Amino acid sequence: MLKWQIGDVTVTRVVEMEIPIPYNPDSAFLKEATPDKLRDMPWLYPHFVTDEGHLKLSIHALLVSAPGLKLVVDTCVGNDKPRGLLGGQPLQTSFLNSLKEAGCPREAVDAVVCTHLHVDHVGWNTMLQNGKWVPTFPNARYLIGRQEYEHWSREGDEEQQAILGDSVKPIFEHGLATLVEMNHRISSEISLTPTPGHTPGHVSVVIESKGQRAMITGDMLHHPCQFGHPDWSPSFDSDPVAGAKMRRSVMERVAGEPVLVIGTHFAAPTAGHVRRDGTAFRFDVG
Repeated sequence: MLKWQIGDVTVTRVVEMEIPIPYNPDSAFLKEATPDKLRDMPWLYPHFVTDEGHLKLSIHALLVSAPGLKLVVDTCVGNDKPRGLLGGQPLQTSFLNSLKEAGCPREAVDAVVCTHLHVDHVGWNTMLQNGKWVPTFPNARYLIGRQEYEHWSREGDEEQQAILGDSVKPIFEHGLATLVEMNHRISSEISLTPTPGHTPGHVSVVIESKGQRAMITGDMLHHPCQFGHPDWSPSFDSDPVAGAKMRRSVMERVAGEPVLVIGTHFAAPTAGHVRRDGTAFRFDVG
């Protein structure tokens, strides 16, 4: 289980599943990320791209342990929820056991942050119990972005409304949700920062402790190849142009700085530092 220390804060990666994505020009996750173009970025190998040119992705939560706080950032897909992402089949994973092995049974979680409200970031907000969806973390405050929630409450397709119905609305019904602004401060060490583009209210998580800094990306970017090409946006970004502009802006700020970047969908080793590479950037995990 991967773990990083940022001053007094510990971040632990809790994996739900890892998936390779073959390139398919008819349904490409990142249509520009052809095997040939990926080979132009040798630093992607072997961690983030297979020899065949398949993108390696991970769906995981990040357990952030700070003084007086156990925070879960993003809650994956969750069990018992048939989703289009999974071909309509519900998952049955041992995610909660993995969280417990990381030193945090679900009852010990103090707070949950969803960087946005897509399927693979809200699933374990709830769990199926006696035929009803109930909060997985009964003693936690769920911090939900106000702008994000308002957007998806009035927009979104049938599946997105189903996601809100079983993974977001029950935490409001149980009185555990708090709507927060995009720059909300969670504790003296942890705050949110706006990174819209993938969704209108998307945020990333910033950690600062004892002079050390880290950023949890959320879906600001999905794969390290986007460091080399900040303009590459998945088709399901709400605003691909704004997302590309935001990515480059963030990379300009952190490139060459001692900021540990922890990717929400990056395969192991998952965390590294951004370096300048010509007119773009690379992800250094060495």
